[in-house]
Amino acid sequence: MTKQRDDARRILHDVFGYPDFRGRQAEIVDTLAGGRSLLVLMPTGGGKSLCYQIPALMREGVAIVVSPLIALMNDQVANLRAVGVHSASVHSGTHPDEVRQIAEDIHNGSLKLLYVAPERLVSERFLRFLDNTRISLFAIDEAHCVSQWGHDFRPEYQQLGLLAERYPQVPRIALTATADAETRADIKHYLKLEDAPEFIASFDRPNIRYQVVEKNNGKKQLLDFILKDMQGESGIVYCLSRKSVEDTAEFLSSHGLNAIPYHAGLSMETRTQNQRRFTQEDNIIVVATVAFGMGIDKPDVRFVAHLDMPQSIEHFYQESGRAGRDGLPAASWLCYGMNNLMLLKERIMESGSDDFQKQIELSKLNAMFAVCETAECRRVPLLRHFGEESGPCGNCDNCLNPPVRFDGTVLVQKLLSCIYRVGQRFGAGYVINVLRGKNEDWIKQNGHDKLSTFGIGAEQSDKDWRAVTRQCLGLGLIDTDTANYQALRLTPAAKAVLTGGQTVWLRPLKRQKTTSTGSKTQWLRTEREERIWQELRHWRLEQAKAENVPAYIIFGDRTLQSIVQNLPQTEADLHEIYGLGEAKIEKYGSDVLDLCAKFMQEADDGGDVF
Repeated sequence: MTKQRDDARRILHDVFGYPDFRGRQAEIVDTLAGGRSLLVLMPTGGGKSLCYQIPALMREGVAIVVSPLIALMNDQVANLRAVGVHSASVHSGTHPDEVRQIAEDIHNGSLKLLYVAPERLVSERFLRFLDNTRISLFAIDEAHCVSQWGHDFRPEYQQLGLLAERYPQVPRIALTATADAETRADIKHYLKLEDAPEFIASFDRPNIRYQVVEKNNGKKQLLDFILKDMQGESGIVYCLSRKSVEDTAEFLSSHGLNAIPYHAGLSMETRTQNQRRFTQEDNIIVVATVAFGMGIDKPDVRFVAHLDMPQSIEHFYQESGRAGRDGLPAASWLCYGMNNLMLLKERIMESGSDDFQKQIELSKLNAMFAVCETAECRRVPLLRHFGEESGPCGNCDNCLNPPVRFDGTVLVQKLLSCIYRVGQRFGAGYVINVLRGKNEDWIKQNGHDKLSTFGIGAEQSDKDWRAVTRQCLGLGLIDTDTANYQALRLTPAAKAVLTGGQTVWLRPLKRQKTTSTGSKTQWLRTEREERIWQELRHWRLEQAKAENVPAYIIFGDRTLQSIVQNLPQTEADLHEIYGLGEAKIEKYGSDVLDLCAKFMQEADDGGDVF
């Protein structure tokens, strides 16, 4: 093992308190610390930040980290300062006096990491400052923002290629958790990393259990899920509209849950207060629009629920990935319906994007809908979207409770034939009414009551046909014409079904009762462990309030779990606790030892006899 690798491991343990590198972290750190540029794709919670933070501590100078959100910068800085690393961020909210102090700390060599937004970094004034600064490395976080194929395109990111030209001797690392093949190609092109090595970790998050349900009174379904599986846990609920956010938060609160809303229409004071509660307290559920959470590195979010379908697999993967960043069991719960799909398509078509961008977004939306409709393992199409093949995971709803499919070829042929015979000019509701033989004036005016498909589906209910339609959309047999009031139309794949050359297997049309996925963690084995756990959480909360930082900055849940399971008695024991580095041991070690000693004494006194 090289001295460089030894130094990296020492920093990992002594500063961050982790026993060893995970996956390809060690290779990535070696590459960057050795002065080479690279591209890293690693899932949320996979430890991306350590990949540049450790090299920043190993190399001379200050590391410049590009980050798209102020909240994300502040969170990273708070985490680094908590482990004794001198770091800072510069953004619109930074006071001029603080900016001057940061500049002084950079020039005297004490500041090791500086977080900035891309638009500030590429400004000529900031670049002139960097020209006279010793830079250890550039880290470009959320690098998918460089691409129109990415789910959060930011044009200013495309200017970051100038770093390669202006500072050719400074190594650069681009990092993202969500990038398909097209997005990766754009990252390498715009950031001038064509010859840089790629480090692609598995996108799999095996600790997350995926569950997708068809919407049928979504708020009630959400409440049932939380009460069954996530009672007393921190979570995020995503909704598409501000009104839905407020209605859902009020609904959950009325049933005794600590639910708070978050969206751009609330005052800054309310948003700041609610975000602070979520990060600093336990058992808080934030109901929010999708923008919430990108800048929050809270590791102990136990569930993420979507009350509406996300607009792409990338969005879903990133948002659901905010659960279980600590590696402990977590849940992703998604509620969807066909109306949800149509609304999202309308939003895309009514946006100000050009036609090329709209087609990208529509194809991504269809891929997301296919994941919702699949009867196979949920994880397989999710991972395939990012170029990774896998087998059934055994940890999603379809694996745990496999739907019994039936040969629905005849039903599908009836639907496809009816869509064709009405001219592919009408929406799902109209087509279903023709299939069921409804004697409506509009159908008669169009002469569709004379069609051979009129009434051939009368034995199925309206809900049955909607289920068939949804599954045909998910299977790619039909699509919607967004320019013609969501009219259903056939895709080329429909021909083989209509001619009898392909069998279509469908999930049951009747809505199956949602069963618990059993995602809740059950690791506390004794009453004493439960008491220690709760006492540690209370101590963490009080400490966080005193320091005005999020509770997870003090200790994450995984660290608390390690304390409960190991009950350290000496300072040497503390060095074996996950997530405890030298700075945290020095600051909090005596409190932890006192709490553990108290409970050991209770056991010795016979406190656990009854």
